[in-house]
Amino acid sequence: MGKLGISIYPERSTFGKDKAYLDLAHKYGFKRVFTSLLQITDDKEKVLAEFKKVVDYANSLGMEVMVDINPSLFEQLEISYDDLSFFHEMGAYGVRLDIGFTGAEEARMTRNPYNIKIEINMSGGTKYVDNIMSYSPNTANLLGSHNFYPHRYSGLGYDHFVTCSEQFRQYNLNTMAFVNSSAATFGPWPTQDGLCSLEDHRELEIATQVKHLMLTGLIDDILIGNAYASEEELKAMAEAFNSPYPTLKVVVEEEITENERICLFDNLHSYRGDRSEYMLRSTMTRVYYKDKEFPAHTTRDIVRGDVLIDNENYGQYKGETQIALKEMKNDGRVNVVGQISEDELFLLDFLKPWSSFKLTEVK
Repeated sequence: MGKLGISIYPERSTFGKDKAYLDLAHKYGFKRVFTSLLQITDDKEKVLAEFKKVVDYANSLGMEVMVDINPSLFEQLEISYDDLSFFHEMGAYGVRLDIGFTGAEEARMTRNPYNIKIEINMSGGTKYVDNIMSYSPNTANLLGSHNFYPHRYSGLGYDHFVTCSEQFRQYNLNTMAFVNSSAATFGPWPTQDGLCSLEDHRELEIATQVKHLMLTGLIDDILIGNAYASEEELKAMAEAFNSPYPTLKVVVEEEITENERICLFDNLHSYRGDRSEYMLRSTMTRVYYKDKEFPAHTTRDIVRGDVLIDNENYGQYKGETQIALKEMKNDGRVNVVGQISEDELFLLDFLKPWSSFKLTEVK
């Protein structure tokens, strides 16, 4: 089962605020915590004391803290990749290598006596993970995570994201990606335009980002990159993540009838497997509601994303629910009852025949 997570940056906030945020995330079932040691300039003892306080509190809630590091930090803190006791004493669940070593070191690190997890960067697109695998690591302690990108337009393109994620999937390694909170105001660095892995996610609602990552089937864990997300966002994210089926947002037409609302919003829809290029068909509503009335209204020509219900002029198809995938002429037998919300239109590409989904009304 995948996990949800948040990010905290103790050196840029206060313990009180971090504690309140951890409590809130814990309330909604969040398990993972990401934090970064890359900005550390103070001495080792001071760093450890500040971070340990937050890590201990997260651990007391049963959360797992992953600490972002790189090879130069090992030198700065005078620690060796052969000896991870520093992170064990800190109470870390694992360390994330922002920049890796040569492969042999990572494999050796996965065999540490504390079973500290080693999370490696998934976004490079090189043979990095294949190289580590050739040194026979303990894969139970090897995880992957995508980067996040504070600079607008610098995030991952979707095709590259897929290529990188599939490299990790082939070894059954746990995968993680970051999503962006629009309520959050800071990250590890002074400047940030949000903190997501996929560039296309930067302006989307957090639940939509989560739905997309889940529909790709490539990501196990999803973390919010920036701090602090609002309670509303944490709740929406948990709902999207834990829902057994994806839910698409629909903006309804003014003329929609009560019977049509029931068709759309009171049913689990199933995408018929004998698929058409023009529409996604959910046929059971015509069976369930064959005795209900579906008079004709709003029979304009159809564009992609329109949510449709066949009206009484369509014979045995009356009451069938559809979502338009292409433009179609309307001869008056099809009611346009709503549209898939513009920001979720792209999710239609990720629904698979024979899969189930739900629709929800948005204002």
